[in-house]
Amino acid sequence: MSNLDLEEQEQLEQLKHFWQRWGNLISWSLVAVLLVWSGWNGWQWWQRDQAAKAAGMFDALEQGMSAGDVARVNQVFADLKSRYPGTAYTGQAGLMAARLQWDRGQKDAARASLMWVIDEASEPEYRTLSALRLAAILAEDKKFDEALKLLAGEPSKAMAALVDDRRGDVLQLQGKVDEAVKAYTSAWQAMPDTLDYRRAVEAKLIALGKADAMVPAAVPAAAASGASR
Repeated sequence: MSNLDLEEQEQLEQLKHFWQRWGNLISWSLVAVLLVWSGWNGWQWWQRDQAAKAAGMFDALEQGMSAGDVARVNQVFADLKSRYPGTAYTGQAGLMAARLQWDRGQKDAARASLMWVIDEASEPEYRTLSALRLAAILAEDKKFDEALKLLAGEPSKAMAALVDDRRGDVLQLQGKVDEAVKAYTSAWQAMPDTLDYRRAVEAKLIALGKADAMVPAAVPAAAASGASR
């Protein structure tokens, strides 16, 4: 029994020594892990809470859109920007507000709404779509350089062909036909055969007398040589 007590005593001393040396590190490491875990859960909850509240306000904006109530839409969009700027709802709301503002003759407000989406929206697709719309407005105002600058940014991958197409529109309005053809050709080649809008790009190339530009993108040399065999 005494041997057992002695062995237990030695183990206890070893444990005390270990804890004196490593106890603080272990304790603080556990605290850090718990803080990270709780912080992550808190962040997730906060994001869900923000999205839920923004969704309720977005419903109010949609009701304003249906009624054509531009004052209500403007107010809701302003509230969304102030309270929930990082949610996808606010980017979509900016695009919708800009459309109604433009239809109601609030041209400057529409431009400002589109610019906010370009600068602040969380979704890259909304930013690209807003750039497309604002570029068209600027081109109509003959502000071609400003329009092209907007289209020079990195577009969302899914909308890169549409950016090339809009760039072609602006260049054509500038009288830069050769550059416009290059942009249209890039757009045409990037669009799948099944996309209806590809026919519209074809029509633009035909109207410019460049139907021969509508050829598939170049096949890599290795693939081409393999196919010839």
